[in-house]
Amino acid sequence: MAGGVRPDAPDAEMSMWAYALAGPGRFHRIDVPRPSSGRLGEAEVLLRVVAGGICGSDGPFFLGAPNRWSAPGSAGAAPGFPMHEVVGEVVATSDPDLAPGQMVVGWASSFDAVAEYVVTDSRGVWPYTGRLPPEEEVLVQPLACVLSSVERLGDLTGRNCAVIGQGAIGLLFTHVLRSWGARSVTSVDRVDRSTAARQVGADRFVWAASGEWSSGLAEDERPDVVVEAVGHQTSTLQHALDAVADGGQIFYFGVPDDPVYPLDMEAMIRKNLTLMSGGAMDRRRLLADAHDHLARHPDLVDVLVTHRFPVAEVQQAYDLAFRSPGERLKVVVSMG
Repeated sequence: MAGGVRPDAPDAEMSMWAYALAGPGRFHRIDVPRPSSGRLGEAEVLLRVVAGGICGSDGPFFLGAPNRWSAPGSAGAAPGFPMHEVVGEVVATSDPDLAPGQMVVGWASSFDAVAEYVVTDSRGVWPYTGRLPPEEEVLVQPLACVLSSVERLGDLTGRNCAVIGQGAIGLLFTHVLRSWGARSVTSVDRVDRSTAARQVGADRFVWAASGEWSSGLAEDERPDVVVEAVGHQTSTLQHALDAVADGGQIFYFGVPDDPVYPLDMEAMIRKNLTLMSGGAMDRRRLLADAHDHLARHPDLVDVLVTHRFPVAEVQQAYDLAFRSPGERLKVVVSMG
């Protein structure tokens, strides 16, 4: 059958394990019906989940924010929620470009990958060759998001850049900006990430809150490009506006928790600034590019993937990711 769909009637009656939120910040293991390989919609793929990465954008949902992907009234209780960075094995697919048995990396489109199996949009996964273990390959998905953003900034040759926030995403921005020709990259974080920032190519690390950094800049120290890689608050966008040089660019990557952000339009106009944002669109190409980039820079894994947990310890993994910043960067969960 096209795309490798195997409409096995029995699997509709089979169960699978998953972890669900019993309440804000508290997982419990449940058994739920396994998705049927015979009921896939157009451009869908059924994966056996092998590994997943915890993203900063999962944090508000883990701590109780409403689940945008569930039916009304089921927020927070959806099996497998919240996780979207995924590596898995194709079990069945309606997409002719994928086949059962392939390993893929990418997005779990409903943020429900803390589970044995998941159905996701096939356009958001890419088959890879297995050069890296799944627990390392999972880094390809956030790297694809960063590559998408940096592409939109255009030619960086000779430009001075800054990145606010040096979590895993911010460090990836530091690395990609530097490797794509930026004249210099300043990394800013109120947690001491100086060692990791230097390892990924930062020219300067500033251990300070972003407002303290932006308010202390002399005119000749202002970056041409500022990436906001923190999110979940409104103040850091203003700090980026304060910091950037006249005629500069700001890329707002951090995930907003509020639907409306205050914007200093006077600064935007008087400084002739460009504000950009947005997510990854051409996902398969970006995942392929990210896979190749990571293969050329395998040291990124050692810097960024700081903690690995079996799925039986998923509670500890999320607690570490969102309640204990310390030396934690990327936390990965193995589903095997």
